[in-house]
Amino acid sequence: MSIVKWGILGASNFALDKMGPAIHAAKGAELVALGTSSAAKAAPFQAFAPGMRVHENYEDLLSDPDIDAIYIPLPNHLHVEWSIKALEAGKAVLCEKPVGMNTAEIDRLIAARDASGLLCAEAYMIVHHPQWQRAQALLKEGAIGELRHVNAAFSFFNDDMGNIRNQAQAGGGGLRDIGVYVMGAARFATGQEPLRLDYARAEMDQGIDLFADMGFAFEGFSYQAFTSIRMAPRQEVHFHGEQAVMSLTCPFNAGIFDQAEIHISRPDQSVTIERFPRVNQYVLQVEAFGRSLKEGAPYDWTLEDARGTQAMMDQVFAAV
Repeated sequence: MSIVKWGILGASNFALDKMGPAIHAAKGAELVALGTSSAAKAAPFQAFAPGMRVHENYEDLLSDPDIDAIYIPLPNHLHVEWSIKALEAGKAVLCEKPVGMNTAEIDRLIAARDASGLLCAEAYMIVHHPQWQRAQALLKEGAIGELRHVNAAFSFFNDDMGNIRNQAQAGGGGLRDIGVYVMGAARFATGQEPLRLDYARAEMDQGIDLFADMGFAFEGFSYQAFTSIRMAPRQEVHFHGEQAVMSLTCPFNAGIFDQAEIHISRPDQSVTIERFPRVNQYVLQVEAFGRSLKEGAPYDWTLEDARGTQAMMDQVFAAV
């Protein structure tokens, strides 16, 4: 595969800690440019990618002829605007989640993608991790019998009002930050879309959800999940079947929160454990994007997939 040359639009902490190093480490990828007006923010990127150019404004980054793909880690409310600008500049786009603030925004982005003929996707890294690909396969082969219920939890504590997760105008709140995981993961693993929203409640403060609890009905199984940005860290997903329970102990921040594992627990008290150590899902995401861009390989999380999760989120917001 030929090299995909990447530019990063904005020097966010997440780009510095996770995606910048992932692009640098990925096979078939090269981090060639960063858009930021801050030399201080650019310096730590240049420490691991010394040949990287720095553009002082985003427009110059998008007009750089040496860039094939743009990674966008901007605040949530800017995702669609700058993704469309990047597509119009002839660049493929990998944009952080949530890619849009609502389904109407994602529809605009889908239209821009189709008009450009370029690859544009949400950076939903978990679908590239072998833990989730294995969970999907186990459900398809009936490893737990007929699926009857899914429940998921994702929480962490953040009361820093200077953080964009706590700023309504930047698209903050728990649902947009981590709700995409508890909702999208169930859809990815089961291949199903919800039939209806059964209930939703949320604790709101200054325009953002600090806690949200929701239930949906799917064909053949029920679903319950909660998210919080004011609770102790927790993440897990359980698929409860007629014959066994499949649990993912570290479903979202694999290798960071804990080691990624799949446990299948059966009525005879036997437990099968599969472990996935030393896997960097951000690197896998970059490599998958490169294969799709350069070789036309299918990409595991399309904008339409992201829209399905956003449709669930829109229903929850409308109900609380």
